[in-house]
Amino acid sequence: MTLATSGSLDTLLAELADDGRLVHIERIPARPAHHARLHRPLAGAAADRVPAEGLWTHQAEAIDHIRAGRSVAIATGTASGKSLCYQLPIIEAVTTGPAPATALAMFPTKALAQDQLRSLTELAPPGLVAVTYDGDTSPEARTWARANANVILTNPDMLHAGILPHHGRWATFLRRLKFVVIDELHILRGVFGTHTAHLLRRLRRLCALYGSSPTFVFCSATIGEPGRLASALCGLDVAEVVHDGSPRGARTVALLDPPVLDAATGVRSSGHAEAASLMARLVKLGHRTLAFSRSRTGTELLAADVRARLDDDLAESVRPYRGGYLASERREIEAALFSGQLRGVVATTALELGVDIGGLDACVLDGYPGTIASLWQQIGRAGRDQQHSVAVLVAGDDQLDRWFMAHPHELFSRPPEPAVINPSNPQILAPHLACAAYELPLTRADSRYWGELLDDGVRDLVVTDRLRIRRDRTGDPRAVWAGRGWPSHGVGMRAGSSREVRIATPDGRLIGTVDESRSHSLVHPGAIYLHQGRTWRVTRLDLDDLAAIVSPDPGDTYTQARSETAVEILSTDQSRRVGAARLSVGRVRIRSQVVGYQRKDVRTRELIEAVELDLPATTLDTRGFWYTVTPALLAGAGITPGAVPGTLHAAEHAAISLLPLFTICDRWDVGGVSTALQADTGMPTIVIHDGYPGGTGIAELGYAAADRHLPATLELLEACPCGDGCPSCVQSPKCGNGNEPLDKHGAIALLRTILAHGCT
Repeated sequence: MTLATSGSLDTLLAELADDGRLVHIERIPARPAHHARLHRPLAGAAADRVPAEGLWTHQAEAIDHIRAGRSVAIATGTASGKSLCYQLPIIEAVTTGPAPATALAMFPTKALAQDQLRSLTELAPPGLVAVTYDGDTSPEARTWARANANVILTNPDMLHAGILPHHGRWATFLRRLKFVVIDELHILRGVFGTHTAHLLRRLRRLCALYGSSPTFVFCSATIGEPGRLASALCGLDVAEVVHDGSPRGARTVALLDPPVLDAATGVRSSGHAEAASLMARLVKLGHRTLAFSRSRTGTELLAADVRARLDDDLAESVRPYRGGYLASERREIEAALFSGQLRGVVATTALELGVDIGGLDACVLDGYPGTIASLWQQIGRAGRDQQHSVAVLVAGDDQLDRWFMAHPHELFSRPPEPAVINPSNPQILAPHLACAAYELPLTRADSRYWGELLDDGVRDLVVTDRLRIRRDRTGDPRAVWAGRGWPSHGVGMRAGSSREVRIATPDGRLIGTVDESRSHSLVHPGAIYLHQGRTWRVTRLDLDDLAAIVSPDPGDTYTQARSETAVEILSTDQSRRVGAARLSVGRVRIRSQVVGYQRKDVRTRELIEAVELDLPATTLDTRGFWYTVTPALLAGAGITPGAVPGTLHAAEHAAISLLPLFTICDRWDVGGVSTALQADTGMPTIVIHDGYPGGTGIAELGYAAADRHLPATLELLEACPCGDGCPSCVQSPKCGNGNEPLDKHGAIALLRTILAHGCT
């Protein structure tokens, strides 16, 4: 699509603006390419594979770092040629030089590894042998790869369980290892990122054993502080490359806010229906369109709604695309979209991660995706061929959507959020130290990888009889694995603890797993569980066998657990004033008991039934930050004693909902407890805590961002037009108390009073 042919889009946007649904239109001009030369020309076959027009500035900068042996984090936009930044140095190292080199590239999914294999194969000169090595690789192919491949494309899970425990078989490969590539850096946050940090330390340790010291290359969508995150992951200094020199076509971004239907309750027309209507009109106008939905079920429903609005011939040109499809099905959809056979695809974030599809004219976002980083990833899927493109964000009911509709310029001026990990999390540290000891006995020298964490982690493993201390010939202590089998088999890379509940059918077929700490709320008896696009109903939860038995469910209802929660503050690391409130951060213990659940209609959200449950209480030791206020401050805000619980509860919900503005997290990653009289503080207290054992770093970011977080929370509440609270301001879909009590007006009065004293 060119500017000359975009009149139909301008007409469409004008119609939406006339009826008040468009709250903002941002026109982003085209950007020319900026080129640069390498400090030292590439040698051999790599030189022949430099694009005819030359390298963009960020590519040249990154390649210079990589060839100098400096680890680097490349965080530039979609379609900016990040892959070439590491492909060219790999080709040069593998095909030239005094000694043959090898490279290891990790991708978060098998599909991305396959995509990269195709890309690398197109460039690959004679002598470069690249293969994928994952759970789908046959035993024969694995043997061949170890003996012949010099570039291995895999995923963190396979490196953890399939390569490092058997490093002796990989001795030659590891001895020659020159580059380690980690793609999609921005998703290596929280639990998954923390596991990966320990995994990369284990890899570096074994490389040192065989005499190599590889350079690490991280590639990412635009995120805040990519070098800091990459350094935390690999334990090395990492240079940043963030100035994008690639060309980009003109782009128009519009924000569509569904109209209010009931001013008293704040109820608006369905954002899903608005997104379906908009996509159908774009397809009718002849624009190849991609829509993003935030859930797999939402993807299927949105695609069906779009197809229902089109004539039969056009309806066949719109398909859904989500996780759970076979690789062959995904490739078929991608090929059909690329060739022009498909006019529209409705996808989850499965199409956000690096899948290269050109020729898209428009992008529709069914709800804010949760972070600025994801927003630009999704918007960037259209216009990859440098044509003029249009993206429309259709606001949902969530508090973040509402905040951005009230502050549209923030979407275009706000810096991307940073992602965080927490290598000190004992629930994740100890299992990886056990894996490391199995691979090679731990010694004092390993403090170069784990620092002060090593001693405490080894001590805990010795006390629990998983490690034993032996003396070497010089009398120095060594910690050796004392258990049976491979410890890596009991460690899930994407789980917050080493104990998981298996989700299975009555005949034993495994559907999935869930962290034990979250099992009571997610897979309690009667719970509706969604996995890879299919809906299941939990018929039995066996806590002794750590198994949840499920049966197929029609998917027309969903469940919401009800729980009773108490918080204990175990230690306070830091405290400071934020306005008239006191803010602290430290270790907390959350005791929670699921006492029942509500079953609701998927489409209308109407309550169908409320069911009581009798489950034991669970304990979560994690990290949190908390606000304390004095009774005098509450009284000064005009809040009566009877209104205090609802006031604190409403402020807690609103604050949690806006936390993703300041860190790459999802509100499902955090929890909260508000108490009119908290035993450990002796005052009214609002606690916001990490949702995973040991914490993942979110609490520290929340503590640091409080001076911006609290005013944003107040703005959200003041801007919402509803009378007494709604899903756009204080109601939460994950509230264990059924969103009761909630006092929106009390929360506004409290925050105004706190902030009237100013933030420090």
